[in-house]
Amino acid sequence: MLSNVISAVYLALWVSSSAVTAVQDPYMTRALKLMSETPLIDGHNDLPWQLLKQFNNQLNKVDLNTLDTTHTNIPKIKEGRLGAQFWSAYVPCDTQYKDAVRQTLEQIDVIHRMCQKYPETFMFATSSQDIMEAFNMNKTASLIGVEGGHSIDSSLGTLRTMYQLGVRYLTLTHSCNTPWADNWLVDQGSDPSEHDGLSPFGKQLIKEMNRLGMLIDLAHVTVKVMNQVLDMSQAPVIFSHSSAYTICKHKRNVPDDVLKRVSEKKGIVMVNFYNDYVTCSKTANLSHVADHFDHIKKVGGPEIIGFGGDYDGVTRLPEGLEDVSKVPKVVAELLRRGWTDEDVKAALGNNLLRVLRGTEEVRDRLNGTHPDDVPIPYDEVKNSCRTSYGYPDDSDATGAAHSLSTLGLLLTLALQALIALTAL
Repeated sequence: MLSNVISAVYLALWVSSSAVTAVQDPYMTRALKLMSETPLIDGHNDLPWQLLKQFNNQLNKVDLNTLDTTHTNIPKIKEGRLGAQFWSAYVPCDTQYKDAVRQTLEQIDVIHRMCQKYPETFMFATSSQDIMEAFNMNKTASLIGVEGGHSIDSSLGTLRTMYQLGVRYLTLTHSCNTPWADNWLVDQGSDPSEHDGLSPFGKQLIKEMNRLGMLIDLAHVTVKVMNQVLDMSQAPVIFSHSSAYTICKHKRNVPDDVLKRVSEKKGIVMVNFYNDYVTCSKTANLSHVADHFDHIKKVGGPEIIGFGGDYDGVTRLPEGLEDVSKVPKVVAELLRRGWTDEDVKAALGNNLLRVLRGTEEVRDRLNGTHPDDVPIPYDEVKNSCRTSYGYPDDSDATGAAHSLSTLGLLLTLALQALIALTAL
C-alpha cells in the first residue's frame, strides 16, 4: 500500500514538472507526445545485475519505489516513459566452465520475480504483441536478454530451455571467447582469435536461434562474427547496446560497412550511452549521444536505430543522461536536430517491433524443422569441471586392451612357472 502511495506521489510530481518543462521547451512537448503514442523500447538494462551485487537477489530487502543506488527504479522508469525493457540476465566471464548456467538461471528468476512483485508497473513479455499490450495498459513490458554465450555452456538444450523461460535474445559473447565464438577483444588485440569468428558449432547455434525465434545480439563480438552472422541468419539481427565506430573508434562499436549490412538485413543498432563508447573518453554529454543517432541514421537509415542505454551496467554516463528518467531529453534533442515524427517513432520502438516480428515470422516459417540435437564436440569443451556422459568414448576399447594386457601377464607368469618346474 505504501509503495503505491509513493508511486502516486512521484507520478504527480512528474506530471507537474513535465507541464512546466513543456511550456519552456516545445521539443520536449513534442517528444512526450510521441512517447505517449509509441513505446520507448530499450535494448539493455543491467538492473538485475545490481540486484545481485547489492542484495544477492533478495527482492524482499529492496523497494524499487525508493531504491536510490541505481540508475533505474520505478519513479525513474515512469519519468523516462520506458515502454519496454530488455532486462539483462548477465553473469561475468569468470563463471565460464564453472557455474554460469546456474548463475544465469538465477538472474532470469529475479527478473520474473521483479515482475511478480510489482505487477502495477511491469508486465512480463516475450513477443511483439505482448509489448503493445503492456504499453496499452500503461505498464513497462519486461523482456529478457542473456548477455554472453558462456551462459549456455555450449549447449543447445540449455539455449532452448532458456527460451522456454522467456529469454528472447542471446548476446553471442561478452568480453571473453566462448568455445564457439570470438569476442570483441580479439579485434582490439587483447585476446587471441580461437575460431576465426564462429566455429562450426557457433554456426549451428545461429540456425537454432533462427528456428526458436530468439534474437541474435551482436554486441560484444568481432567484426568477423558480425559479418558471418549477417551472411547466414535468416532473421534480422540486433546490436542491443552498441554505438557508431566512426564517431568513437572503440571496438565495441559498429563500423559503417556493418551498419549498411544491418540495414540490408532490416536489423537494428541500439545506441549505448556509456561515455567510453560515446566519446572514447571519460566524459560526454547528451549532444554527443545524439551524434551517434545522427550518424547511424545517415549511414543505415532511420529504420535501423534504437535505444540501448546500458544503464546500471556502466560507471560513466553523459551529462544530462545520468539515469533512465532522462531519456526523453534524447528524443527532444533529435527533434531539435530536425528528425521527423516518423523517424523518432521508428527509433523509439517501431524498429525493434519490426525486428521482433521479423524474427517471429522466421520462427513460424521454420516451425516444422526439428531441433538441432547434435552436441558440440567434446574435445572443444573438455575441462576438469565437465563430464562426458553421452559422448562416444574409448572406454570399451580401453577395457578390452586392459583385459588383454592382464591375460598376457598371466600367461607370462604361467610360462615362467612352467620353466622353473621343468628345471627341477
